[in-house]
Amino acid sequence: MIHCPSARVDVTAAARLHLGFLDLNGGLGRQFGSLGLTIDGFTTRLTAERADGFSAEGMDAERALAYARAFAAVRGLTGGAQFQLSETIPGHAGLGSGTQLALAVGTALERLLGPAADGEVWDSRAIARALGRGQRSGIGVGAFDQGGFLVDCGLGARQQVPPVVMRFPFPADWRVLLLLDQCGSGLHGEPEARAFDALPVFPDATVGSLCRLLLMQLVPGLIEGRLPPVADAIGQIQRAVGSHFAPVQGGCFASSAVSAALDWASERGFIGSGQSSWGPTGFVLVADLDQARWLELNLKARFGALSALRYRVVAGHNQGAAVDLAAATRPAMRES
Repeated sequence: MIHCPSARVDVTAAARLHLGFLDLNGGLGRQFGSLGLTIDGFTTRLTAERADGFSAEGMDAERALAYARAFAAVRGLTGGAQFQLSETIPGHAGLGSGTQLALAVGTALERLLGPAADGEVWDSRAIARALGRGQRSGIGVGAFDQGGFLVDCGLGARQQVPPVVMRFPFPADWRVLLLLDQCGSGLHGEPEARAFDALPVFPDATVGSLCRLLLMQLVPGLIEGRLPPVADAIGQIQRAVGSHFAPVQGGCFASSAVSAALDWASERGFIGSGQSSWGPTGFVLVADLDQARWLELNLKARFGALSALRYRVVAGHNQGAAVDLAAATRPAMRES
């Protein structure tokens, strides 16, 4: 059979929260191990059409164009594509913008231009490796492929994208209140790499505690639809990891405004809170939309209209990226 490329591809990918690492020690041969949640409210949305060369228009056009050229070169694809980006996830805010854009671009090219000379069709993990994504966490790739609440088992000796080993649907009623600091950005690139190198050794005892919280409290809570154990486990994981990162990010959380708001919320019983990735975005898990709105109104009243914080209520997103082909890819019979 022959793989028939499409004439146009539309890709929509949701944002994700990175909720913490499990094993920064790596003493058993795998390092990091992550948990995260795919969310609605922020998306990357693009259209790609075949063209003679590569071009891009719209939000984050230059970044998308760089990914397209890099992927085509690594993949050995012939031809080109024109990209139109109608929406992108905010960058360097802890929402996974880079990985979702890279996967959206790579997936569009894979579907648009067809497989390379070797005939192999690359999946999201292969696309991520080609574009330098997923070097420590597989949550972004899992969000693109499956959505929902995700756990990966860390980076092993082969240095491949950490595989997702657990995936659960996020309860439909639960909500997440995001705290968005308009005056800061999270570490990325070379400063991020230097920060990881500067961290002290992560204690074995802490690794054991975090893994126990995940397996014996957080996962059962998700399966049973009980928020209190899930919130408590995520809050404990966040503060253990945040304390470890404090020397390189200036505190348990990167944004002082977010940190103050999370402390206020925690004092009122909202213990499932923390920072996504390097921040500065913070989050609070709540039981439903009414609770989210109450907390948002009270945080605004407490910290004032002049605060750098902005708020967004989001739900879990339990589907992977949407990939729509204008001319559906289908098997074609070889001529005899």
